[in-house]
Amino acid sequence: MSDEPQLGWTPRDATVPTPEAPAQKAAKDGKSRRARTGWRRVIPTWRMTLGALLLGALLLIGGLLAGYLLVDIPPANASAVAQSNVYLYKDGTPIARDGEINRENVSLSQVPLGVQRAVLAAEDRDFYSKPAIDPQAMLRGAWNTVTGKGKQSGSTITQQYVKNYYLGQEQTVTRKVKEFFIAVKLGREASKSEILQGYLNTSYFGRNAYGIQAAAQAYYGKDVTDLDTAEGAYLASLLKAPSAYDVATHPGNRRAAQSRWNYVLDGMVKEKWLTPGARTAMDFPAPQRARAADGLSGQRGYIVQAVEQYLTGLGVIDENTLATGGYRITTTLEPGKQDAFTDAVDEQVTSRLDPAREADRNVRVGGVSIDPATGKVLAMYGGVDYTKQFVNNATRRDYQVGSAFKPFVFTAAVQHGSTTQDGRPITPNTVYDGTTERSVQGWTGAPYAPANEDDVSYGPITVSRATDESVNAVYAQMAVDVGPAKVRKTAIALGLPGSTPDLTASPSIALGPATASVLDMAQAYATLANHGRHGTYTLVEQVTKNGTELALPAKKMRRVVSREAADTTTAILRSVVDGGTGTAARAAGRPAAGKTGTAEEDRAAWFAGYTPDLVTVVAVMGQNPDTGAQTPLYGALGRSRVNGGGAPAEIWARYTAAALEGSPVRDFELEVVEDVEDVEDGEDGEDGEEGRFPFDPRDPRDPAGPRDPGWTGRTGGRSEGGSWAPGGQAGPGPFPTPSSPVTGGTDSGPTASGPVPGGTVTAGPTASGSVPGGTVTPGPTASGPGVAPSGTPGPGGTTEIRPTPAPQ
Repeated sequence: MSDEPQLGWTPRDATVPTPEAPAQKAAKDGKSRRARTGWRRVIPTWRMTLGALLLGALLLIGGLLAGYLLVDIPPANASAVAQSNVYLYKDGTPIARDGEINRENVSLSQVPLGVQRAVLAAEDRDFYSKPAIDPQAMLRGAWNTVTGKGKQSGSTITQQYVKNYYLGQEQTVTRKVKEFFIAVKLGREASKSEILQGYLNTSYFGRNAYGIQAAAQAYYGKDVTDLDTAEGAYLASLLKAPSAYDVATHPGNRRAAQSRWNYVLDGMVKEKWLTPGARTAMDFPAPQRARAADGLSGQRGYIVQAVEQYLTGLGVIDENTLATGGYRITTTLEPGKQDAFTDAVDEQVTSRLDPAREADRNVRVGGVSIDPATGKVLAMYGGVDYTKQFVNNATRRDYQVGSAFKPFVFTAAVQHGSTTQDGRPITPNTVYDGTTERSVQGWTGAPYAPANEDDVSYGPITVSRATDESVNAVYAQMAVDVGPAKVRKTAIALGLPGSTPDLTASPSIALGPATASVLDMAQAYATLANHGRHGTYTLVEQVTKNGTELALPAKKMRRVVSREAADTTTAILRSVVDGGTGTAARAAGRPAAGKTGTAEEDRAAWFAGYTPDLVTVVAVMGQNPDTGAQTPLYGALGRSRVNGGGAPAEIWARYTAAALEGSPVRDFELEVVEDVEDVEDGEDGEDGEEGRFPFDPRDPRDPAGPRDPGWTGRTGGRSEGGSWAPGGQAGPGPFPTPSSPVTGGTDSGPTASGPVPGGTVTAGPTASGSVPGGTVTPGPTASGPGVAPSGTPGPGGTTEIRPTPAPQ
């Protein structure tokens, strides 16, 4: 046998591995690693998770490193030396330039320590102890913004300074990324004191004041070195939103401003920068009135202020961004109409003010004119001069509108198909009880019995005539009949802001305690003039910067009340101008509708009127120039009283005539629920040589001579003469005994006599004569000298003899 090993032979002591079957191998492997099946396959393993985290960390670190290396600290941007904003009329004519930087840099050592700490308490309490950026605050601010808790930047003072000085106010991701890296670098390269100094010199405080020194002068008329801690806390409060906390320019901001001021001081106490005792001893330091630059004199400053409020209020641009300048803003205002408004006020008010009359010191005027078809503001009168009186009388919301509100009550009545307490539909000819201090019926709240102007009682009176004479008793009852909540809703639909102060759903709403602005009222009356279609007013046509146009809100018109409701209101307001308290508006020489209004204690007088083409509201207000308190207008302009039918209506007529000069005269095209019955209309009588309509009881040109104030002889229906037209109206005037027959009409006076077939005798103590089918109603006795109406009343005419209520 050969010594060579044989094929297949194995040494006796050798170990030969036995091959494993596949199933056995799989079972063995399964003991060390189970196969991932089902939903477990979608969950990453810890190895995968760890790897992803490490990779993410490397990428983040790499990104931060790259950003830090690539983003350099740039030179100061243009906003550090802001441009002007240019304001233009609709035709491109310049109005004003605003935004010239008002800044005076100061060193940090010039800023009192208390003022520095007030700023830190307001904006970044951990400024000295934490890095230039605060990721936790940034995340918290972003989360609050996303969840609807308001925009919160979460930025440190360093980041805000970077935004102010190196970048801009744009809310973009790119800007925020740059801000982050520049702030990090600046925090390493500049000291905290340098950064705080730069922040204080570049921040915007409102009133065109950039920097703490300019702010100290603008709000307190002193250098920053002289500011105390309380004043510094107020200025620090302004950094969040200047216009929201300026209590001198906007008195309604006081509550919010004091809350923010308290927040700052309480923060100083919490940080132990201020003792509780010193904090308790501090009073709110009200700032001085704003002083405007001479470049904004006259109406220019009011226009700029109104445009800024319009753009920021609608969110077109924020206040800080607008303040950086460089914007070209074209308004809807027309220079011809703007000049006409100023001329009208100068002619009817300013030129008549007498420095020797104490009341004339308090006279203020505001006015707005709107195109009802488009809602565009065509002219605005804000006051005598922006450099002398900073508050815009056209946009302020602190004076009662008075009876100028009454048309909204009637509009609501027609819109809702309302009825009287006894079920009669409310129309222009619905009869109400016009007795002064009559308690309203159907009201479940506190008893309410308003007095009429001068306590005049009218007895049964139609809605139309109650509107002419502005009868409070009628309109308070009508508000209850309609429902005060419906009246409020209608007023808001027409254009009054829902936030209007004292727009309360109660019977008194009809008398106009609400303090809407002149602009608000013009917007609401424009809806009536536009047959019930409303569009939010427009003050700006276009805004551009560096050739790029900013988006403006879309212009929309929508129906808010029916055409019949709006047009029927216009119909009764035409009667106010034709023969009611607004007759002075007839001087415009155009078909017109309007309403007068007087605030409590005659602190303001209004006339809101319109033609088919133009809506204009004028208010004359009383305000003490030293204290800012509202004052009555008694004795102003040499008149015992200033009411809506006086100076406001006269301004309106003068302006409207000039504004529409050369344009076609158009009449109203109305669709009414019921025509206004005009029982006073008849053929005009012959004009008396010296007769006037209405007679001025103190006018020496009256053929009967000056008469007792409070009495008027109104004769001849629509005639302006001294003769009594057939079918017209004689009165009011105390002619003692009209005895002519008044077929189907009314005979009233202290002693009414004569046949009145089918009519009514409303008399004084003695009513006599035959009254077939009629009624004798005793009434007050008229007294005092007067003028006898001449002529004979025609069928359906009216003879009334009663005291004349003062216009409202």
